Amino acid sequence: MTCVCPGIMKPEVLEQTRRHPCYSAEAHNKYARIHLPVAPRCNIQCNYCNRKYDCVNESRPGVTSEVLTPELATEKFSWVKEEIPELSVVGIAGPGDALADWQATQETIKRIKAVSPDTVFCLSTNGLLLPEYAGEIIELGIHHVTVTMNALDAAIGAKIYQYIAYQGVRYEGLAAAALLLKNQLAGIQYLTERGILVKINMVMIKGINDRHIPEVVKRAKELGAFVANIMPLIPAPGSNFEHFPPTSMKEVNDLRNICQLDLPQMRHCQQCRADAIGRLNEDRSQEFRLSQRPAGVPKVYNPAKKQYRIAVTSKYNKLVDQHFGHAERFLIYQGDGRNFQLLEERAAEKYCLGMADCEDEERRRDHIIDSLQDCDAVLTMRIGQHAKDKLCCRGVTAVEYCDSVANGLQYAVEALTRQEAIEHERVMAPSRRTAN
Repeated sequence: MTCVCPGIMKPEVLEQTRRHPCYSAEAHNKYARIHLPVAPRCNIQCNYCNRKYDCVNESRPGVTSEVLTPELATEKFSWVKEEIPELSVVGIAGPGDALADWQATQETIKRIKAVSPDTVFCLSTNGLLLPEYAGEIIELGIHHVTVTMNALDAAIGAKIYQYIAYQGVRYEGLAAAALLLKNQLAGIQYLTERGILVKINMVMIKGINDRHIPEVVKRAKELGAFVANIMPLIPAPGSNFEHFPPTSMKEVNDLRNICQLDLPQMRHCQQCRADAIGRLNEDRSQEFRLSQRPAGVPKVYNPAKKQYRIAVTSKYNKLVDQHFGHAERFLIYQGDGRNFQLLEERAAEKYCLGMADCEDEERRRDHIIDSLQDCDAVLTMRIGQHAKDKLCCRGVTAVEYCDSVANGLQYAVEALTRQEAIEHERVMAPSRRTAN
């Protein structure tokens, strides 16, 4: 059981922790939380995770039924708070990583603070960007941060993480695991030294890190972590660990009993969805979908309900690895954010020929842009401002990305749906002000 002890923390943090169902075992039967899915972007690919997060029936981290803008997240919070008075905590837990979408995370917290200053805020992260944003987390008044740290040994981490994307570079294998660990350790220490309560999440994967987890817990204790949360592997469909054996709760609890000697263990974790609502033992998220609210309330854009056409620049059809100006063909995909079909390979002249602009050159470039105006977006490794502006004038969004085509297509849909939701909010705002 997680003990909340006076004298160890500041009075403000103590009071908040007593109302936080994840950080206090006593609180989880009294208080409710809401996870607001405003952060779909992620900068690492874990082998136990997939990014097809739009699902009503699954209950696991990374899954949500809707993605919200900060404006809509604030509306949803106010609605839920009216219906669930014991709501005490707002958490940002994805469906990607809270820090990979820091602008949306930060804006959401600021907006809700303005209307409900007594609310407790927390966020979950893989820790890759923690050194970069730890100071801003503290400035926001967040006192509870969860970091998922699965290994201290890069050789073990390399079996868990397929890759990470950091500062525009993709890392794989030992290099990826070592860089992630370095940032996790630095970020955790920075936070704990400044009085932030850090919970360390670990996914117990049989045959990979199960015997290594006690070392992780010992190091977490040295870093000043508040509590450890050992979670069973949930083999997610479509993930690299899809066919791995699930970890039993007996195995998890046996390991928790061993690690309890070093650090208090969270034993009431429900491995919540990214849009979870209610007390930990009752998820009421499906009661509060904004898309089902009465008439007059803006709907949330759901990427699974619309077909998007996206042009991709790729040298060999596997990676988004080509500059827009160098492409001599575009891969035209159509899909809904989860499933995509390659419709055609569309030939094109190079947009950049290295010659001075002239009237004929501008006509040639306009012809290339016009050939893409049936698309919702162009997914490319890099694109110049000139081409980006021309696409924008034709209603085509330029999305820069450097990863696999499959992940890039999903990333592009996330960008499009967020853009549409923001525009929808802008259009609806005057009518709501009039109604008020």
